[in-house]
Amino acid sequence: MLKKTCLSVVMATVLLSVGVAQSAERNVVMPEGTKPSALFSPAIEANGFVFTSGQLPIDPATGKMVEGIEAQTEQAIANLRTVLEAGGSSLDKLVKVNIYLNNIDDYASMNKIYAKAFKGAPPARTALQVGKIPLGASIEIEGIAVK
Repeated sequence: MLKKTCLSVVMATVLLSVGVAQSAERNVVMPEGTKPSALFSPAIEANGFVFTSGQLPIDPATGKMVEGIEAQTEQAIANLRTVLEAGGSSLDKLVKVNIYLNNIDDYASMNKIYAKAFKGAPPARTALQVGKIPLGASIEIEGIAVK
């Protein structure tokens, strides 16, 4: 019985210390001019990485979505760049990218624009078609980068 109690105390202490350490190393990234949301953070910096939320092709200057897959790809990448830079990273430091397309037939057009954004070895990437993207966008891009 004593062994079980001691083991329980040790496990609780380890879990508590891990939880405290994780929460202490987790910081919300808010690009300048971004309004906080109760639903998600633009990005989270943790343990030397920046984890971004999906970036929609909304022009921050107008608050409106740009038109066409090529323009939407450019804008989503620009928004991703802004969030990464606010977190102390950059597009060149991306290690993983997920791209969600409303229509997989836009893959070639998206790739043409995407290829221009990266110098050298591009990050690992997944690109797939999804049912619907918020606000009727054709594309949404998220990434993980080192700081």
